[in-house]
Amino acid sequence: MTVNKNYPKSFSHIGITVPDINEAVKFYSEVMGWYVIMKPSNVKKESDTAIGQMCIDVFGDEWSEFEIAHLATSDGIGIELFSFPHGIKEAPEFNPFNTGLFHFCVQDPNIEELIDKILSYGGKQRMPIREYYPNDKPYKMCYVEDPFGIVFEIYTHSYELTYSSGAYS
Repeated sequence: MTVNKNYPKSFSHIGITVPDINEAVKFYSEVMGWYVIMKPSNVKKESDTAIGQMCIDVFGDEWSEFEIAHLATSDGIGIELFSFPHGIKEAPEFNPFNTGLFHFCVQDPNIEELIDKILSYGGKQRMPIREYYPNDKPYKMCYVEDPFGIVFEIYTHSYELTYSSGAYS
C-alpha cells in the first residue's frame, strides 16, 4: 500500500505593496476589519540584523529603507503591507491574462455593505454583484479595488461551499 505524504498546506500571509502605508493600514483595518498586529515601522538596509539581511536577500541591493506593517484577518491570515519610498505609486494595469497573481479574495456575507464601505473610502466596484447559482444557492461575488488600485474579490460564502456539488441543493 502506498501512503500519500502530500497534504494541503495552509495559507500564511500575503504581501501587498502600497503607496502610503498609513492610508493602507487605515483602509484595511477600518474597512476590512483586519487587526493591526504591528503598526507601520521602518526597515533599513543593514546586514548586521536578521530582518535587514533577510530583506537584502529578497530585495537585493537597490534599496535603502522601506516601511512595513502587519495585519491579520479574523481567521489568522497575515497581511503584510510594504511601502517603498522610490517605487511607482500606482498599481500596475489590471491584466489577468498575464502570468502572476492577479487578485485575492475575502469573504463577507453582507457583500453590499462591504462594497458601500469600500466606495466610501475611495475604492471602486469593478462589476455588478453576481450570483453564482441564481435561484439555487445564495452565493454572490464581486470584484472591487482598494483606493490604491489593488484588485480583489468578495465572496459571500466559503470557497468550499461555492464550488462543492450538493451544497444548498
